[in-house]
Amino acid sequence: MNTTSHHESGQTVQSLSETGSGKHPKRRKVSWRVIDIVIASVLAVVCGVIFWIWSNAVSPATQTATVGFPPLSGLIGGGWLIAGVVGGLVIRKPGAAIYCEILAAVIEALLGTHYSAGVLLSGLIQGIGAEIVFALFLYRRFGLAVAMFSGCVSGVFMGVSEVMMYYGFWEAKYQVVYIVCGTISGVVIAGLLGWALMRALISTGVLGSVAAGRDARRSRVRP
Repeated sequence: MNTTSHHESGQTVQSLSETGSGKHPKRRKVSWRVIDIVIASVLAVVCGVIFWIWSNAVSPATQTATVGFPPLSGLIGGGWLIAGVVGGLVIRKPGAAIYCEILAAVIEALLGTHYSAGVLLSGLIQGIGAEIVFALFLYRRFGLAVAMFSGCVSGVFMGVSEVMMYYGFWEAKYQVVYIVCGTISGVVIAGLLGWALMRALISTGVLGSVAAGRDARRSRVRP
């Protein structure tokens, strides 16, 4: 492993280039650069618009469709989790999942939602759920399995918190079904689709200046 130092964004940083055959960097800078903040913010704003659409169009339609058994509405919950998972997959630094999920919730609140300011607490809780998984893997694994695991844990956090915040009057079996549905939705919508979105963005080249794009370049040039 070769270690070099250079100036980046006015700040002296240390970069590590690998000569080994490992699939992932052995060490990654944890400090955020300006470009990390910019890319994460853009992702979060886009996800915030998705959140707003989810709250004002998808959720009402789903509640109508599941009026016979309301816990099934948890199956669309993953739409509110995608910001944290994608943010963590793209930026690959501590705090990225929480930052993107909270900022997306702020955008949703500003655009208007019947969940009011409660979305900010939800964003924090769901972001923590996604962040925990990336931290468990020391911010060194960002494959499909990790993405789906991140969506899974974020879905559990969402399901449990929303049962406590909104559905405390439900019977216990309804609450359990809602949490299970939210978890499945987190795995599929936030994890699977979030990972596919990250791969699609990498292929366009727009992530070339952040960790996801750099890791993709390393994997292409490695023999």
